[in-house]
Amino acid sequence: MARKKSKRYAMVLDSRKCIDCKACVVACKAENQVPLGVFRNWINLEKSGEYPRLRTSFDPEQCHHCEHASCVRVCPTGASWQREDGVVLVKYDDCIGCKYCIIACPYDARYHNPETHTVGKCTFCSHRVDRGEEPACVETCPSKVRVFGDLEDPKSPIHQLLSTRRYRVLKPQTGNGPHLYYLL
Repeated sequence: MARKKSKRYAMVLDSRKCIDCKACVVACKAENQVPLGVFRNWINLEKSGEYPRLRTSFDPEQCHHCEHASCVRVCPTGASWQREDGVVLVKYDDCIGCKYCIIACPYDARYHNPETHTVGKCTFCSHRVDRGEEPACVETCPSKVRVFGDLEDPKSPIHQLLSTRRYRVLKPQTGNGPHLYYLL
């Protein structure tokens, strides 16, 4: 009998569709009770060209839920950990707020929670995913910038996109193996 592959969650982003409405940011903050002043996801504004040919693009960003997450490797208490499906999480009861993981993350995807004095980050809304729902940022995006799913499922939309479209990952030279893919 063939062994069933475990799930491997990831997200594809089509930045060309982003209109900078920040619905994803607001949905994340509301869904996860993220305190004021810190963010689990955000939109980078990229400007290029010269007058009169200027161009603006919006690049959504968040935790990349890396295959070989440096934030997990440096955590002295094991509070930063990775589920079998690839989702990188923080056990808040074990987090001592040392911020090593913040320094180790090449994507600036972690923040110090001023209320709990622990480190926070995107969880791919694992509580929603475990119930069969999409992350809040994916569900709320009006222009469908984000596609979430299981890389191991050949029938999933994310698998289809990555097998038919060109894409890039950010900072591949770090060796982290990011699982946030940007369509070209």
